[in-house]
Amino acid sequence: MTIDVIIPVYRPTEYLMSLFYMLDRQSVKPGRVIVINTEQKYWDSFFEGYDVLKRYPFIELHHINKEEFDHGMTRNMGVGFSDADLFLMMTNDAVPKDEFLIEKLSRNFEDPSVGIAYARQLPHKGCGAIEKYTRSFNYPPVRIVKGKDDIKTMGIKAFYASNVCSMYRRSVFDRLGGFTKTDFNEDMIYARRMIENGNLIVYEPEALVYHSHDYSGIEQYKRNYELGRSHAIHPEIFADIRSESEGIKLVKSTAVYLLKHFMPFHVIKLVYLSGMKFLGYRAGKKSAV
Repeated sequence: MTIDVIIPVYRPTEYLMSLFYMLDRQSVKPGRVIVINTEQKYWDSFFEGYDVLKRYPFIELHHINKEEFDHGMTRNMGVGFSDADLFLMMTNDAVPKDEFLIEKLSRNFEDPSVGIAYARQLPHKGCGAIEKYTRSFNYPPVRIVKGKDDIKTMGIKAFYASNVCSMYRRSVFDRLGGFTKTDFNEDMIYARRMIENGNLIVYEPEALVYHSHDYSGIEQYKRNYELGRSHAIHPEIFADIRSESEGIKLVKSTAVYLLKHFMPFHVIKLVYLSGMKFLGYRAGKKSAV
């Protein structure tokens, strides 16, 4: 099966350079790496004096304006430039750990019922203790196959499949009409529609990418505001799911981890960040009413 990689980019960093380098080293080579870059001035400024397209000729670059960007539609644009059987969605701050990322994700599609396979996220070096534990909580070392029936027992986790690094079957994607126009959560909205359609999601822990963020309290508030708003705007996806329970479970587990490792001051930070998440989420839900 042919495979392309699709990367929405805004304000390139060294992570993007590392991403291109690692994609060039993959044991299973992508046909093309399709980049949809928002605001050409940031691209030109970062790569000034370095011809990245000459260094990596597999890159196909398209520029859009900030006003044109949408989490779902911009990714659909990237898919529209591809004719591959499978496509790998990545963000510009995710970096493959080794040369086997594409190989280990793509092998899951030997099962024709699989529509999405997503990678395990590891924290970047220097990541804070709370975020480091969050990665291990959300991305355990055990392979998981999820379908429609798992919603009863797993709740929102049944259709969790992060676009930080997720591979999609193109035929299923086209049949379902691609991603929804949305400011947030395009990956989970699509994933729920897909498993309701009878396809499966695979979490592949042997496919590894570095990706983490040490968000401030304000950043957590803003991020969870968009999350709450998304949940309210799409009741057909989220109305029958209580996502707060997963958040509470994460907070309790993180607090236990921090205390066991003698980091009581981090517990204070955890309470603050969790409070900002909760307030942002509730405000976002109310804003969409």
